[in-house]
Formats: sequence, C-alpha cells, structure tokens
Amino acid sequence: MRFRLIALDVDGTLLNDHHELTPRVREAVRAAAQQGAEIVLCTGRGPTSTLPVLEELGLAGTMITHNGSAVVDSKTRNVLQDTTIGHDQAQRYISFFKERGIHYDMNTAFELFVEEMKEDAAQMYHKMMARPVIRGNDEGLPEHLVKMSVFAPKQVLDDVEKEWSGWLHELQTIRSGDNFIDVQHLQANKGQALERLAAMKGIDREHILAMGNYYNDTGMLAFAGWGIAMDNSPAEVKAIANEVTASNNEDGVAQAIERLVLAARY
Repeated sequence: MRFRLIALDVDGTLLNDHHELTPRVREAVRAAAQQGAEIVLCTGRGPTSTLPVLEELGLAGTMITHNGSAVVDSKTRNVLQDTTIGHDQAQRYISFFKERGIHYDMNTAFELFVEEMKEDAAQMYHKMMARPVIRGNDEGLPEHLVKMSVFAPKQVLDDVEKEWSGWLHELQTIRSGDNFIDVQHLQANKGQALERLAAMKGIDREHILAMGNYYNDTGMLAFAGWGIAMDNSPAEVKAIANEVTASNNEDGVAQAIERLVLAARY
C-alpha cells in the first residue's frame, strides 16, 4: 500500500456541513482501514467530541486533537502528548474576550470549560457533540490548559484578527473556521503532532495521506507525502495542498480514498 497512515480533519472535511458522516465516506474510510491504512483523526475538537466520530466509523486508534495540542489513544484514553499553556499567557487573551463580550472556552485534554452559555453557543456545542462544564470566574483557570477557543460571527472574528495583527503574541492564534479562532502554544499544530506520531510509528512522510479544509490544517497538508484540500477550502489552503478533491458536501474524502487508496490495491 502506498499510504500507511491517513490523517483526516473532521469538521468541513470528514463531515458535511450538517455535521454528518455520510455512508459513502464512512465505507471508504473503513475500507482503507481494513486494507491496512491507519486512520488518524486530526481535529481542532477535543477527544470527547472526536471519539463519537471515530466510533461511528467503527474504528479506534490515535487521535490528534485540539489542533495538535493533545494526542490521545482512543482505547486507553491516555494522553500520549500534550502542549500546555501558562495561566499568565492565557489571562491576556481572556481579558480581551471579556472586554468585548466574545464567547470563549477553556480546554484541557479531555475537559471543556465555559463561564457562561448563551443559546447560540449551546447549539454550536450540541452540533459538535461537546459538553461544556460551567466554571465560575472565582474558580480560576483550569490546570493543564491546552487551548482556548472563541466563537463569534465571522465579521467579529475578522475584526479580532485585524486588532491582533498589532500584538506581540506569546501564544499562537489560528483560524479554525469562519466562526472560530483557537489560541494555543506556539509549538502546537497538526503538522508537528503528525510528524511526531509518524516518527513514533516508524512511518515515512511519503506514506502519509492527509486531508483538510482550513488554515489549521495547513501544517499537516504540508508535512504529509500527499496533502489534499477540500474544494470548500480557502484559496490559501488549496495552494499548499498537492491536489484538491470535491467538497465535504460531495463526499470529497471518499472520492480521494477510492481513487488513491482503494483502486490502487487492484
């Protein structure tokens, strides 16, 4: 087999815009696994909301979560690698969010905390199969913080990014969707996490296929031997990839796997 490891982003890639895993995509991914490829979900989600997707695929294994900030074994629930951020570093961003009334959450490897929950945020978490825990301001920041995420309309986050362009950042800020910005350690990203995982497993990069659709996927698309962007990706993401497949609403993941992995076996 040409590809020994297939790294797949979840939202906007593996799932369609209704956050559904279509039968064609599910069967293609499972067929690739049955033929020997290791499937690794690489997502901005945390492990708790990634596990249901892996289980729907009927698979188990390693998951790269929180944009590379936490690598988790789905069977044991052990955290194999994580990259934490300091409270002093986080507080600057949290103060910014509070001053502007922007919804944010705080993530450890397995837990998701919010200080309040409005209806639009509650609907978003439900779609993502995430279950936030309300944490009062007097409780302070959680230990082993790996990521903070903000959720707001696209224009609000566009304005946030413009304001942040003048900052000297101690943490990494990355757009993981039109309505999301993630804040995490400077050295945490999907590409570096995938590179470390491949080294642990003794898999050369030319035997890695990666698929993604947004800016937080660029690192893994560049590292993989063959990186594929979805047709619903921004132009900058497509430019980094080796090729572009159909959109997440057109079973693009299945189309690529059927052509590059399954057909290559015969």
